[in-house]
Amino acid sequence: MKKKTTKRHPMQPLEKDKNGVLRFKKNAIVEFLLENGEYDLNKLAGMRFSREDEEQFSQLIGYSLSGFSELSYVSEESFELAQRMADGQDEKDAHIELLKETLNKIRDGLKEIVPNAFFLHPDAFKDLIEEAI
Repeated sequence: MKKKTTKRHPMQPLEKDKNGVLRFKKNAIVEFLLENGEYDLNKLAGMRFSREDEEQFSQLIGYSLSGFSELSYVSEESFELAQRMADGQDEKDAHIELLKETLNKIRDGLKEIVPNAFFLHPDAFKDLIEEAI
């Protein structure tokens, strides 16, 4: 049986507006529907959507990068990914680097926790880790 994988929504590209503010590139269809449909941002805010869908919607309506960081539903990972894209990395490379950094933080944390949990001297655990890597 094949394991079902969930894919993330892609991040919208970032571009500067006429005032020099870094914003996500708007989707003209989403903008039209929001301006001309029966739903406005207030109505949508009262509805339940996944965090991931809300993150993408804020990108599709052209949120500024700084404003995106302040939205309650935006994860640290998504903001960090957008920030790296703003600094010139493409989404895939930015995501890979972010995952590598996360794994390194986990590894560093385990180096402190595991020796205590198994009553090992930290140096003994360090040797085990280096052999495994």
